[in-house]
Amino acid sequence: MSVAADHAERLIVVDWGTSNFRAFLVDIASGDILDSRRSASGLKALSQPEFPHYCASQTDDWRDGGRVPVYLAGMVGSARGWSEAPQLELPVSADDLADRVVAAPGLDNVWIVPGVKQVTADHVDVMRGEEVQAFGALALADPATRAAGVDCCLPGTHSKWARLEHGRMTAFTTLMTGELYHAVRFHTLPGEPARDEAPFDAAAFRLGLSRAEAAGGVMHALFEARSRHLYAGLAAGQVGSFLSGVLIGEEVRAMRGARPDITTVQLVGAETLRESYTLALEAAGLHVNAIDSDRATLAGVSAIAARHASRPT
Repeated sequence: MSVAADHAERLIVVDWGTSNFRAFLVDIASGDILDSRRSASGLKALSQPEFPHYCASQTDDWRDGGRVPVYLAGMVGSARGWSEAPQLELPVSADDLADRVVAAPGLDNVWIVPGVKQVTADHVDVMRGEEVQAFGALALADPATRAAGVDCCLPGTHSKWARLEHGRMTAFTTLMTGELYHAVRFHTLPGEPARDEAPFDAAAFRLGLSRAEAAGGVMHALFEARSRHLYAGLAAGQVGSFLSGVLIGEEVRAMRGARPDITTVQLVGAETLRESYTLALEAAGLHVNAIDSDRATLAGVSAIAARHASRPT
């Protein structure tokens, strides 16, 4: 008997991170989202024994008595999460991830997708959650793009840049852009005027992009947020966008230096992040294909789930 015997015409995909929980009920044939739920009940909000109970409370009415499978991706598979899933060494394919999914303890027909890692003499890195989005971007790319290889930028608290070739992830790099932005904005003197929320300011962001490559580098550019606020007309409501431009500009500059052969980037993220990253990537001469993060997650997990469902038990 295979897992497919229990596989209904629907699938539940859960992206469960440190801060957020997102669940989607998906029609397998069409890929349509039939229903979805989101909450702030990420890892930080739950103790380990609470995970199966919370998952059941959010998905039981979709599960048809447990016949509809649930696939979980993200930090839920870390040692701090529900149950630890392995992090597979690169290169990794969607088949490799499907082969190593872990049964989540406490609920039947619930599976945790592994993460990935890269451990070499000159590069050590880890990833959980973004790997399914990268494989989703690969699945959504046209055949010519897939054949040539796919470079993904997955912005967030810890931005990831991933390379996929011949159906396998072959390299990735993590950059702490989002976390540094939060730290600078809320815990430094230059970020003080940006404590309150303000709309994105494209002009201030572009100014930050330009200053990231100026003499003195990013360390000086960050302090310029204060200097320019005091003496060069940078309004309080523009400081956050300026700081974002500096840090995202440095991220893009660093990755352009590390991977000079990149010409096109699959930008996978929420709309709010895609706007600023598109400006930065295009300013660096890169072509951008924007992909919504939910769409990439669903495509990636669905591909892994289909492979897993076909495995004999």
